Amino acid sequence: QVQLVESGGGLVQPGGSLRLSCTASGNIFGVSAMEWYRQPPGALRVLVAGITHGGSTNYLDSVKGRFTISRDNAKNTVWLSMNNLKPEDTAVYYCKAEVMSDNGWGDYWGQGTQITVSS
Repeated sequence: QVQLVESGGGLVQPGGSLRLSCTASGNIFGVSAMEWYRQPPGALRVLVAGITHGGSTNYLDSVKGRFTISRDNAKNTVWLSMNNLKPEDTAVYYCKAEVMSDNGWGDYWGQGTQITVSS
């Protein structure tokens, strides 16, 4: 059984910073791409940032220069550092990982963590 556990959400003022973390655990043989998505109220879930096992990254245009995704392959952990947060960043943030387990390759999601940017 593979689990992804997130932490680090909360309430922050505009211009503030937060750092999310997500760790995959269980009977894991390997982890490929790791990604962060967000789902604002009443909207669809969208990809915010992704990182390959080798460290290549991609970002949603609206977060480029403000958010940084990173990972530690030995710890099966991915982080999302968020600076200069804006009210429009308010959403539930989810991590997703492509994991090789004894069930083969599969996509697994974290439970989601709320980020609210408000004064």
